[in-house]
Amino acid sequence: MNGTRDSLAVLADLRVALSAKPPKADVLICPPATLLNRAFASVAHAYELGGQDCHAEVSGAFTGDISAEMLKDAGASAVIVGHSERRQYHGETDAQVAAKAKAAWRAGLLAIICIGETEAERDAGKAHEICANQIAGSVPENATAANTAVAYEPIWAIGTGRTPTAAEIADVHRHIRECLKARLGAEGAGVRILYGGSMKPSNAAEILALENVGGGLIGGASLKAADFLAIIACAAGG
Repeated sequence: MNGTRDSLAVLADLRVALSAKPPKADVLICPPATLLNRAFASVAHAYELGGQDCHAEVSGAFTGDISAEMLKDAGASAVIVGHSERRQYHGETDAQVAAKAKAAWRAGLLAIICIGETEAERDAGKAHEICANQIAGSVPENATAANTAVAYEPIWAIGTGRTPTAAEIADVHRHIRECLKARLGAEGAGVRILYGGSMKPSNAAEILALENVGGGLIGGASLKAADFLAIIACAAGG
């Protein structure tokens, strides 16, 4: 929940920089819904746009909610579902997240499905169990590498001062890959696994170089064009 029309200047800076030097990585910006259409009008194909959440239904008496079709109409090509903050503050269940993922596909959007353990779950040694359960409940069985990405959010590492080691990140991403292959078969080997635990310019290169890390779900570092561009450069191998 960041950004008003003034924030479009940050997107303009990104557009200019990425147009001048097209990135070797895929770049997706997920602004608040209030800015999505205005951002789309000026994106100039420099990057893709996505939504931060969607409702499972196409339309109806759901005041304040936004459907995947509405996001598509506004210019989105993807949507984040099951973000840790949606699960924590809005009580979203795995079943609801799965329904939103299916809604994203219905509208022709890539579903970015978020999973991850809390600090208490990590300390109790349940990281693998939690991620496996959330994959089983949140990732529909007909997910493919083309319509789905999974974002791992170690909630205990977001805004807590605790930073996971490269070995810890690699361990969980390897486990997630095994779970995806078990659930989706051959498709599970191709689904991108994004890392979403406070990635920033100072740690992006190390994290993105790890096996089974196929990108990042960037939080605070995406609010400043210079920081986000530095991470993009890391994702592109320099």
